[in-house]
Amino acid sequence: MKISVIIPVYNVENYLARCLDSIINQSLREIEIILVNDGSKDNSQKIIEKYAKNEQRIVIINKENGGLSDARNKGLDIASGEYIAFIDSDDFVDIHMLQEMYFLGKKHEAEIVFCGLVKVNEFGKEFKSLPQSTQLNEKIELKKNFTFFGEMGCFACNKIYKKELFEAHRFQKGLHFEDIELIPKLILDSKVIAKSNQLFYKYFERQDSISQSFTEKGMDIFVAIDRVTDYFVNKNNTNFNELKRFQILMGFYSYLAYVARVRDKQLKAKMLELLEVKMREYSIKKTEVILYKRFNKNYLFSLSPLKFIFYVFILINKKWVTYF
Repeated sequence: MKISVIIPVYNVENYLARCLDSIINQSLREIEIILVNDGSKDNSQKIIEKYAKNEQRIVIINKENGGLSDARNKGLDIASGEYIAFIDSDDFVDIHMLQEMYFLGKKHEAEIVFCGLVKVNEFGKEFKSLPQSTQLNEKIELKKNFTFFGEMGCFACNKIYKKELFEAHRFQKGLHFEDIELIPKLILDSKVIAKSNQLFYKYFERQDSISQSFTEKGMDIFVAIDRVTDYFVNKNNTNFNELKRFQILMGFYSYLAYVARVRDKQLKAKMLELLEVKMREYSIKKTEVILYKRFNKNYLFSLSPLKFIFYVFILINKKWVTYF
């Protein structure tokens, strides 16, 4: 098999068929489809079995609920493909995604290939594009250009990976930001990254997402960043400017995007205190946050007005002036 597609499944009966149709109908036929039912309590298992009757490429794993990381790891344990792909079961993909990405991987002898994403609603209507590093060349040789590290989206789902990368790595079970903890390590273990500017991956965002629970698990992002930082240093990588850019993007902008949705005021204050501590620890200055560029554009000034106001409020708050 050229690609093993690992799809964790947990209570997604309303969206699973859409996801599976997009995988089964891929123009690249030499794929295995590993469905990991992570203890679903709805009709997801019945849907899986229905598809498996007519599709020999499907492999089913049934397990007790252990979370997204555990489900992905179970799929990795049996995957036989040259490359690995992770697709979330409420998302779907363009039918040419895997063929194009496999072609680019072989063309450039790349360990990782990534593409752009686009957010879709429950009806599959696209409403927000998420292009990724479009300013970079199709072939990214990390020794010559390491800027990708400081601006990458740590999505596991819009990439394919050489299977060998997982010989020493797994997703961390129980960690809220498991992608941020793992994907940068895989980048650090790679020599060549390839990319497609096509928005192949359709990322489903529920319209009621504002009501989702945002808890103290958001502080796990710094566990992830710290582990990446340690791995970066242990790899004797000297591109510390890109490490700092990664810390700014994930530890300031991404973290605050999460904190903004926390409703408990005491918890929010606690999370902001942690942010203050970590920014000191990473030696990140106010000017570095303001001047941070992603995709060759100033990131702060590219945000929506509401996000811009929120981030600026945090930056000018007197509590922060002492260390910025």
